[in-house]
Amino acid sequence: MEKTLAYKPQSAWETYADAKQRKSMEALAARYIDFLTRCKTERETVDYVRERLSQAGYSEDFSKERVLRPLRGKALFAARRGSEPLEEGLALIAAHADTPRLDFKQRPLIEQPGVAQAKTHYYGGIRKYQWLARPLALHGVVIRENGESLAVSIGEKPGEPVFCIADLLPHLAQKQSSQTISEAFEAEKLNIILAHSPKAVKKGKDKDAPKEPVKEQLLEILHKKYGINEEDLITAELQAVPAGPARFVGFDKALVGGYGQDDRICVFTALEALLSAESGTRNMAVIFWDKEEIGSDGATGAASRFFQYCVEDLARAWAPGTPASHVLLHSRALSADVQAALDPDFQEVHEKQNAAQLGYGPCFSKFTGSRGKYGASEADAEFFGELRGLYNAKGIPWQTAELGKVDLGGGGTVALFLAAYGMRVIDLGPAVLSMHSPFELASCADLHATLEAYRAFLEA
Repeated sequence: MEKTLAYKPQSAWETYADAKQRKSMEALAARYIDFLTRCKTERETVDYVRERLSQAGYSEDFSKERVLRPLRGKALFAARRGSEPLEEGLALIAAHADTPRLDFKQRPLIEQPGVAQAKTHYYGGIRKYQWLARPLALHGVVIRENGESLAVSIGEKPGEPVFCIADLLPHLAQKQSSQTISEAFEAEKLNIILAHSPKAVKKGKDKDAPKEPVKEQLLEILHKKYGINEEDLITAELQAVPAGPARFVGFDKALVGGYGQDDRICVFTALEALLSAESGTRNMAVIFWDKEEIGSDGATGAASRFFQYCVEDLARAWAPGTPASHVLLHSRALSADVQAALDPDFQEVHEKQNAAQLGYGPCFSKFTGSRGKYGASEADAEFFGELRGLYNAKGIPWQTAELGKVDLGGGGTVALFLAAYGMRVIDLGPAVLSMHSPFELASCADLHATLEAYRAFLEA
């Protein structure tokens, strides 16, 4: 049949229609749900990745064929040697392991009528009202004065308590209902309830009663159960995240629902692609960064020199005499980040012809940025054309997308930090519905297609 001249995206569900492929898709989605449930912070994500890579023979010794390097438990680089000279560059997939959340403030504990609470500072782009009146879990690390580290995960196991932020009842919310969202939901009122019972005082000893009895009782519980005091919280990294597991969504179980799919769906599929890719000519690599949701600054973000240092050490070990600049300049990269799916109930904020759809494979975003492409990284047509030909030849579904209408949407990724080295880079990742919410949605078909796309890129 002669190929039509018109372009129409191919449904991933039609591409993976046979029973064997559907079974593979379901198995992958089940593993992904386990990953999402286990990994709710950047530290937990990097620990998971490091464990999987170590089991596959990756070593921190850069003289080996398979290498990895973590940075402060929040970022990780891994590479796998191919047969071609390193000066030809890397086939690189870059994603980020951080997600929007609520961080404890440095001095978090307060007591207000009837409860002890934790003050928070939100991280990344959230809609504040979505975090009210829902179960929250606490994850992170507490560093004691002697340097001892205590990993924290409370609110995930059956029988463990959860935490929450109370919402205003509708009977008293008439004024709030007429306000703008930014006025109605103040960041300083995102206070998490931690405790309610006051410290007991013996009869006749009222003068000895603490001024903040609920907070005092809470501190006693924390010291008795975890061996920490209030000063330990100052140097801690504690995050409030949605409690509970990721789940299949819908009668057909065709969607995965869970927290942190932006961008852990790309971390998961990139890792699976690296581990399952066939050995060949290409030198393959992945890097998972922190801090993307707040601009990629900091030692573990894409704006740092961590990636550059890793490539310099790789060049010294694998190709002595080859400048790292040659490796960087000749590398090809996928900025693995999600795209906003066409929202069925808010289609008016999208330009439909250039919007991503659930179930149509990973989305190419030729450029990022906003308001006339400011802050953008734009891929060259030649590189985009190569990838289009690769995926068409392998029958891997793909689509193109922009994040909302020109004057309404936009956003950034890590692509521009890779483009700064002169390498070819383009954004490619699955569409996500309810992005940045506590319960995001992704298609099982897109999950599978994204893995196939990343693996094909590494092997090409």
